[in-house]
Amino acid sequence: MFRLTHFLRDLHRPGPLGPPRPATGPVVIWNLIRRCNLLCRHCYSVSGDVHFPGELTTAEVKAVMADLKAAGVPAIILSGGEPLMRPDLFEIARHGKDMGFAMSLSSNGALIDAAAAGRIAAAGFDYVGVSLDGIGAVHDRFRGQEGAFAASLAGIRHLSDHGVRVGLRYTMTADNAASFPDLLDLMKAEACTKFYLSHLVYAGRGNKNRAEDAAHRATRAAVTTLIETAWADVQAGADREYVTGNNDADGVLLLMWARERMPERADRLEARLAAWGGNASGVGVANIDNLGQVHPDTFWWDYSLGNVKDRPFGAIWADISDPLMRGLKQRPRRISGRCGLCRHFHLCGGNTRVRAWRLTGDPFAEDPACYLDDREIGLDAARDRVTVTPYRGQRHEAPSLIA
Repeated sequence: MFRLTHFLRDLHRPGPLGPPRPATGPVVIWNLIRRCNLLCRHCYSVSGDVHFPGELTTAEVKAVMADLKAAGVPAIILSGGEPLMRPDLFEIARHGKDMGFAMSLSSNGALIDAAAAGRIAAAGFDYVGVSLDGIGAVHDRFRGQEGAFAASLAGIRHLSDHGVRVGLRYTMTADNAASFPDLLDLMKAEACTKFYLSHLVYAGRGNKNRAEDAAHRATRAAVTTLIETAWADVQAGADREYVTGNNDADGVLLLMWARERMPERADRLEARLAAWGGNASGVGVANIDNLGQVHPDTFWWDYSLGNVKDRPFGAIWADISDPLMRGLKQRPRRISGRCGLCRHFHLCGGNTRVRAWRLTGDPFAEDPACYLDDREIGLDAARDRVTVTPYRGQRHEAPSLIA
């Protein structure tokens, strides 16, 4: 995750750099349940409104939380499927808060009525991210259910009524890119505290629908708009956060923007971005799925590092005998293609590895979603690029997943 507002606030009022932050364990995104009331076009977990057997029990979840605390994990994001479909969600959340974790909830929002919002507030969640991928019918088509937008918007309002800190999560594709400005306006109108622009990752249904990814020029234009919007808020002192995810070229674009706007502060920004280091998969972010399998991030569900039922999370996370984890944790990473030749590699870290893996079979090939041109990344001559080809495998899940 690229915390855009964090870097812009430092540009606006630079403070002392201070000592490096102490090393901690990763932020854990935990898919407690795979069942979901919606059928979204970009779902990395290929969730559906059916029961998935073998999910961790309440007791097993609490035992794993103890392992996470021992591994230095500072924060847990509870996700799904739709986590509100899990009956013990609030018991798990309160247990996590009692253990000292920062606890967030990632929801589609459609099941959040006034009573659910009250229970979310009582559980002590620090933040709730609600996914909106368009306005009205655009969102409904994206989520596979008529009325989903109205239900999710009502959920956002119920959360606000109960004083819960809530933000919008938006995954951009060619089909919903036109909704982006309206969603930014909606975020402000509904007094949401955060806007998260997620770039499409080719995992699950997101891989099957990868041909719908937004064009580079559209992606770049959206991130530029987000930078300008966030900068205006920072200057005005507004208490809103803007973040992006799954395309670490966003940090490089911010640096290029700053070199044009305030060149005297750009070197400091570059140092900050270098310390951030770009892509955090396998390092600063981890995923546990509904069955207890551990992954380098949420988009690696087809690649398991081990199961928390068999080994403590900390032991799995530190094990670099696995070739993928060894490569992800290596500094600098060894990435081929134009990513490996990029002069901004120290800022981006090679971007998102899942897209490279899906298109080439090599997790350490170049990421095709980088929207920077050859000149901007320091190449003297144009190179052939990995391009996004349509998915050619099985298009549909088993009938039980779409019943």
